[in-house]
Amino acid sequence: MTSASDAEHTRLAQANAGEQPWRAWGPYLSERAWGTVREDYSEHGTAWDYFPHDCARSRTYRWNEDGMAGVCDDRQTFCFALALWNGQDPILKERMFGLGGDGGNHGEDVKEYWWYEDSTPTHSWMRWRYHYPQTAFPYDDLVAVNAARGRDETEYELVDTGVFDDDRYWAVTVDYAKASPTDMCIVINVANRGPDTATLHVLPTLWFRNTWSWGLPGRDQVPVLRGGDGRLVGEHWVLGQVVLQGEGDPTVLCCDNETNTQRLWGLPGRSEYPKDGINDHVVDGADTVNPDQTGTKGALHYELTVPPGGEMWIRLRLTLTSPPPGNEAAPLLDLGKGFDEVVAARRAEADAYFTWLTPKGASREEAAVLRKAIAGLMWGKQFYHFDVEQWLNGDPASASPPPGRKHGRNSAWWHMNSFDVISMPDPWEYPWYAAWDLAFHCVTLARVDPEFAKHQVLLLLREWYMHPNGQIPAYEWAFGDVNPPVHAWAALRVFEIDGGRDYDFLARVMHKLLLNFTWWVNRKDINGNNVFEGGFLGLDNVGPFDRSAALPVAGVLEQSDGTGWMAMYALNLLDMAVRLAEHDHAYEDVATKFFEHFAYIAAAAYQQGLWDEEDSFFYDQLRLPDGSTVPLKVRSVVGLLPLAATTTLSSRTLGRLPELAARLRWFLTNKPAYADVVGARRLAGDGLKRRLLSMVGPDQIVRILARMLDEEEFLSQYGLRTLSRRHLDKPFTVELGGQEFAVGYEPAESTSGLFGGNSNWRGPIWMPTNFLLICALRDYAAFFGDGLVIEHPTRSGKKRTLNEVADDLSDRLISLFVPDAWGRRPMYGACELFQRHPDWKDLIAFPEYFHGDNGAGLGAWHQTGWTALVADLILTTRRSTER
Repeated sequence: MTSASDAEHTRLAQANAGEQPWRAWGPYLSERAWGTVREDYSEHGTAWDYFPHDCARSRTYRWNEDGMAGVCDDRQTFCFALALWNGQDPILKERMFGLGGDGGNHGEDVKEYWWYEDSTPTHSWMRWRYHYPQTAFPYDDLVAVNAARGRDETEYELVDTGVFDDDRYWAVTVDYAKASPTDMCIVINVANRGPDTATLHVLPTLWFRNTWSWGLPGRDQVPVLRGGDGRLVGEHWVLGQVVLQGEGDPTVLCCDNETNTQRLWGLPGRSEYPKDGINDHVVDGADTVNPDQTGTKGALHYELTVPPGGEMWIRLRLTLTSPPPGNEAAPLLDLGKGFDEVVAARRAEADAYFTWLTPKGASREEAAVLRKAIAGLMWGKQFYHFDVEQWLNGDPASASPPPGRKHGRNSAWWHMNSFDVISMPDPWEYPWYAAWDLAFHCVTLARVDPEFAKHQVLLLLREWYMHPNGQIPAYEWAFGDVNPPVHAWAALRVFEIDGGRDYDFLARVMHKLLLNFTWWVNRKDINGNNVFEGGFLGLDNVGPFDRSAALPVAGVLEQSDGTGWMAMYALNLLDMAVRLAEHDHAYEDVATKFFEHFAYIAAAAYQQGLWDEEDSFFYDQLRLPDGSTVPLKVRSVVGLLPLAATTTLSSRTLGRLPELAARLRWFLTNKPAYADVVGARRLAGDGLKRRLLSMVGPDQIVRILARMLDEEEFLSQYGLRTLSRRHLDKPFTVELGGQEFAVGYEPAESTSGLFGGNSNWRGPIWMPTNFLLICALRDYAAFFGDGLVIEHPTRSGKKRTLNEVADDLSDRLISLFVPDAWGRRPMYGACELFQRHPDWKDLIAFPEYFHGDNGAGLGAWHQTGWTALVADLILTTRRSTER
């Protein structure tokens, strides 16, 4: 008999062995498909305008679907989500509302509040929560006020409109418990937090993704939903028969997942009862649902009247009841005792699983942050479909796209064909993968589901993603943009977290990364001097001008972060080759290659002038056609990232790899100029001799850390800022081509529209770069041991080991999410509703980045991707405390 503590591990083992498809159904339904590149068929790439929120209820999506609290299968054949209506709004609440890049005064921004409360790795247990106003949702007010505000003003949020005054809102919770991989017990809880009796319309909705309307050969077969007796029965030739059954006596409403062309364009459409038929029927009483109760979209309509402070529950069951073609008589589903037993068991098993995962050294609040960070990552897994060639050419049944698209966005990526479940940065604000975000996701994912993490690392390296020239796609807004090369680093961490045994995974990763490394060398080292350009490298507006655009003057931007990333990349590949060579000596040649390549890159940073000896810092520089340079002395995270380029080689490793050892000795003997980056040696406590390979030598480490750990520069109470606070009083300015460019410290949202107004690297605290630098400190600590102590904070007089510094930085980041001595979570800033209200204060979000001085959450508010790295910090530091 499987105990509660082992049940989730058993399910993972069954899924990994192919015995039970526990990952087949999950929260893979996006929370926003409108306003995305995939759905944009405009000439000039105006995605937010081409398919706005107002069209979403009426217009069929081409590539994927969206909804609230949604689930689907891993091919998104069917979709299930929640729709609500408070009796006041002009439309059903079927999806979250927010503003596009041009509508918000700091870029795109969702204007609703919901939380991912729980999820096990197999989604055997999940919980989602949403707060829905009882008064009319202020759509127009949010649009108008945000449009009128400038970048020097704060964003106008839903809480600012007053709709939550007097607690006039619904707290809606959805729980999912799997009885089997394709049998979900669902409980919807509706709580009236207001002072008056109120009515809420609840519409659990089931539909098929439209794959039949696009005129593609052999893909015109239409599935069917049939309603009656409080349930919906779906028949699909690939999926089989799926049944949604609800308790009580709900009204069954059916329409078709087809575009309402009459509403949008005044043209006749494919269906008399199109996609928004249920909306129009419930809100306006229109005859827009099929009286025969058939279609491809259906809902069970509950009308719940709840007294003040009261709550009601709805039980539902969603089950695959027969294989294809699924046209048998559908059985009745158990919504009684057996249902309750499944829900109770899965909840208990989830509790037991997270008790096992949580270090004993973690506080109760930290345990909650850990669990909810994992939940956010699990809910961030989305089905992603995008055939770029088909998108560029258009579909046979649709109007041909404008000719300019053949030469516009992503036209060079015609080979890409995505049809996968991928960990997304955020299901609403960034409902598409980003290459370097995904790498960080995998580090935390590996803590709970190593197989899925490894799958994700490999995915973007596959031939239907990676460009034939070796480039890894960045994100759908511009696949050709360049993200930092962190895939090798992530692969190594996933390999180690998984136990360091899956050498097949490591070899598969390395084979593909050899292609990508070569792309970097060929494309991003224009002068062939081992100093790299790279472009914006995910750091958006960190520089005085847009680093991904044409330079304001002729020349080449030589980047300290680009060069540091590449030095780190070479060392990561060296580490991979060393590990693989101990099992297959064919990799020893590869190890020597990356050892030498690292040495050339690391030394070039000094030889070509990226290191400023006087300032003890790395800077970007502009190299002009005559060979002269213009240093861009911006004291930013760009100059800290070279710290991450480090590893060690032990005498044991070199003893096992004699060719590498001989080459290293030859290299140091014949090329002594490189001794500074490969020469440091130390006898460790275990008796092994270790050699430090680092872009930053022992002397530079201490000097850079003095900058990094200075509270007047990078060190804040809540982690490391991305820009030195010294630039608050002394902005960096440079004149180029008759224009003046400046960088000043901005701890919160950017006041400049440069490269996206809501993405600011000029002061805020970002989790991924903090995490990398903490990892680097631990790598240096593994070499120096307790023999190297530094002042931390700078000028404090306190001496600490590098591991103690790493622990302290981790604690500062963790403290963003847990209540302080006054019971306030720094991430919630000055919002008293979130800080004090008993119904809000323990609901934890994972924002994109944080205020550089007070820790308030900023950017994409529900982002749970790389900010979930806080879970890894809790696991690492609190287990260290136990030891």
